[in-house]
Amino acid sequence: MRIMIIHGPNLNLLGRRDATQYGTLTLDKVNRAIRKQARELQVEARILQTNHEGTIIDTLHRRRKWADGFLVNPGALTHYSYAIRDAIDAIGKPVVEVHLSNIYEREDFRRISVIEPVCLHQVVGKKVESYLEGLAFLVQYLQQNER
Repeated sequence: MRIMIIHGPNLNLLGRRDATQYGTLTLDKVNRAIRKQARELQVEARILQTNHEGTIIDTLHRRRKWADGFLVNPGALTHYSYAIRDAIDAIGKPVVEVHLSNIYEREDFRRISVIEPVCLHQVVGKKVESYLEGLAFLVQYLQQNER
């Protein structure tokens, strides 16, 4: 089983960003936790971080032939990128949306996800556990639907 993980804009600055939302967690720590869980779940995981909307879309398009599913944190693009929403809708693969912080308890503009309606599931507000819970959910879904 193959899973593509996409980290969106500004996640490369984890550890330097708003500590009240993200603590001291770094992207490297997030990626290590993801890789460890992927090994435990016996899935191949590839990870990309980009600050560019088009790169997220291109990766969804290009990796749809390789990946069985996607784990995506679109960052601030969550709230307005209909282009990413349309790409997720078009690829025909299960996608789980994840966020380190709870977007529903933040500023008003962050409380809307245009991505969520085309995703299989959404996990928010659990820091690195958002990724791990999302990955476990996606793998379980894929295993159940292989039959």
